[in-house]
Amino acid sequence: MKIAALIAQYLLGLVFLVFGLNGFLHFIPLPPPANPVAGQFMGALFVSHYLVPIFLLQIVPGILLLANRYVPLALTLLAPVLVNIVCFHAFMAPEGLPLPLILTVLWVVVAYLHRAAFAGLFQARPTPSAEPATSLRSI
Repeated sequence: MKIAALIAQYLLGLVFLVFGLNGFLHFIPLPPPANPVAGQFMGALFVSHYLVPIFLLQIVPGILLLANRYVPLALTLLAPVLVNIVCFHAFMAPEGLPLPLILTVLWVVVAYLHRAAFAGLFQARPTPSAEPATSLRSI
């Protein structure tokens, strides 16, 4: 399982690095979406420069995954981007849905390997790890 998760991590990092860089360098020509609404949506994102932070949020975690550093942080940064990619393709451009679904499976495999880093998120009432630096009683 560890080897499969490592392969998934490198594939995920490579895909997001390449497509994030493609957003700035345009070395992979992308065909226009078949659905005109999807084209209008992408046009609005492009004109408003909203895609700049999105592409950066693909490049930075891609590098982190390939460097095998801060993998839980990289997964956390990629999760909302991946959700939006899946939703875009599911609702507006279903012809491109297979790749985001494959990326979601890769993300889940890598997240499962690093599940201990996310354990605190699933506690109903987490216990504080330390006392606050200043307390209200001293004020």
